[in-house]
Amino acid sequence: MAERTRFGPAGVPPMFRLLGASTFDTPRLLREEGLDALEYQAVRWGPKPQIKEIDARRLGEEAKKNDVKLSMHGSYFINLSGKREVVEASKRRMIACAIGAEWMGAGVMVFHTGFYGLFEKDYALKNCITALKEVSAEMKSLGLKVKLGPETMGRKSQVGNLEEIITINREVEDTQLVVDWGHLHALHQGALKTADDMRKVVEKIEQELDTQTLRNMHCHFSKIEFASQGEKKHHTLDEQQFGPDFRMLSEVILDFKMHPTLICESPILDIDARKMKETLQQAQDQRVNRI
Repeated sequence: MAERTRFGPAGVPPMFRLLGASTFDTPRLLREEGLDALEYQAVRWGPKPQIKEIDARRLGEEAKKNDVKLSMHGSYFINLSGKREVVEASKRRMIACAIGAEWMGAGVMVFHTGFYGLFEKDYALKNCITALKEVSAEMKSLGLKVKLGPETMGRKSQVGNLEEIITINREVEDTQLVVDWGHLHALHQGALKTADDMRKVVEKIEQELDTQTLRNMHCHFSKIEFASQGEKKHHTLDEQQFGPDFRMLSEVILDFKMHPTLICESPILDIDARKMKETLQQAQDQRVNRI
């Protein structure tokens, strides 16, 4: 698959379901809409893959046929900084998701790392890194090539601010940078107000990781409502009272010659994914016309 910015929904769009489409139809329907990415939702999975291998491979074949890049969002029931039994159960869920992701040919398995709880932040992060190294080693022993994608989080109680995700990417093998722009905006109380605010984020990533990691990042995007403790609710791109503004991110993508995969998490998944694609194209066209 060629390097380019890709757009798609977090899960099967509701309208596809209303049309009677199956999960296997989704890659073709996305391609017909001009989209080329899909994040499969395994958010309720337990300690075993909750998809048959034959079905996962069929979905992967349909995605490949339609040039749709697959990723997976792993189980929500993960806390790598909890009690020992919680961490062990979390690791089992992660391996189950990784196996399913491998079957379908997903490039990254996105997940939420955990919670601080009563621990100091540095100690909680250390616990998460130790557990992730164990998961990574087990995945390698099983021959799994899918990458682990710890996601930037949107609540103050969660392990996963930008600095922590960068540290995990630096210290744990076979990880993929996953930046949720709405989460960053919510965590820092609406901090992404301008394109320069977003530039500071990508500059930090480039300085602390590398240019290739920056350009190939996996992203989630939606406008987001927040309260004092962070993320509250996802909103559509047309709801002007909420941020961040995707037009700003489009400028940054072009400035840094990035080609991320952008997964839309707004309530109208594929519709807003198409709007994001159109916005980036408009920004590109405006630059060409100025030359």
